[in-house]
Amino acid sequence: MRQLKILFMGDGSNLHNCLAATLKNMGHSVTVVSNGSRWMNTKRDINLSRGQGKKGAVKYIFDIIKTLPKLRGYDIVHLSSIAFLDLRREKIRYVFDYLKRNNKYIFLSALDGDYNYVQMCREGKVLRYSEFLVGDKPSPFILSPEADIWGQHNWDMPVMKWYCDYITSRLDGVVACLYEYYKAFEGYVPPGKLAYGGIPIETQSIEPHIIDKTPEKVKFFLGRQRNRMTLKGTDLMLDALRRTCDRYPGLCEMQVVENRPYSEYIELLSSAHVNLDQLYSYTPATNALLGMVRGVVAVSGAEPEYYDFIGEHDCQPIINVSPLVEGDIDNKLAWIVEHRDLLPALSRQSREFVIKHNDNRLVARRHLDFWQKIMAASPR
Repeated sequence: MRQLKILFMGDGSNLHNCLAATLKNMGHSVTVVSNGSRWMNTKRDINLSRGQGKKGAVKYIFDIIKTLPKLRGYDIVHLSSIAFLDLRREKIRYVFDYLKRNNKYIFLSALDGDYNYVQMCREGKVLRYSEFLVGDKPSPFILSPEADIWGQHNWDMPVMKWYCDYITSRLDGVVACLYEYYKAFEGYVPPGKLAYGGIPIETQSIEPHIIDKTPEKVKFFLGRQRNRMTLKGTDLMLDALRRTCDRYPGLCEMQVVENRPYSEYIELLSSAHVNLDQLYSYTPATNALLGMVRGVVAVSGAEPEYYDFIGEHDCQPIINVSPLVEGDIDNKLAWIVEHRDLLPALSRQSREFVIKHNDNRLVARRHLDFWQKIMAASPR
């Protein structure tokens, strides 16, 4: 395949930066434009971070205008979400139109919520639970002040549906990083324009910390994001973890970190035995996978639908927790403490799983194969 000139607009949990570094190593020319995923401060080639207040907003718009001439002439443009800039949707549309006019192909990384995803979750037909609906009942997130802070209800507004339709109808393709996002776009975008990429994890240079023997004390780790605890179910997981540590004094300990820079967070995570991640996910996301590649066992989402989706029926090391089952988190954490002799095997399988399904080179190849298929079908 010929060398491509690729532009990643925006980032989320280091996904685009990881992909960019991998594609550069494969001989492609890649530029990342992002805000560094805010407090994570991930690497980027061009920084577009919005400051506070009116002065910050004015400077941000000026920075975007100044950057626009650098965003021309790419073979591939990949957006991190349909809201890939920290602007109102109607303003982002003008930047999208500019990118569409001045580049060959434009794709979307489905790694964030949008109108389609929110509607799928609220209908409750595809997923048995989500951060919006648990069974047939509203989730704790929807009933909390967090829902207003994060503006999730705004996706119900007609202008949001219009904006989502506007962007999606003009894309050349969508690459989903999670099973849930794939299902949200399935049937919404034309056949052949949707692919599963997965979350890339840079496996080859990461030193594993495999659990080599039964630990006398289980080290639990929980990383939380301020103002997103109810959205991710971290509040319920933290409560269950506290109860577990009280129930088994001397057999477990917990470390809770909040809003740490990416590099510092990874170092802290690596010292744990077990990492508690998201409650409402069907799929292990970045936080879980980053721990697993190091040998840290994940307590997260890993539903049968996900394993079937990726065709994995043998290596299933993720300890799945379900919000549909009362007391499930407590029971699973208690099981870990009481069966900590199984942690070494789960630790090895966790790394094997990530190498098999989420190695950055594998995920990059999925993207390249999809781009090549679209370009061959519609040469420009």
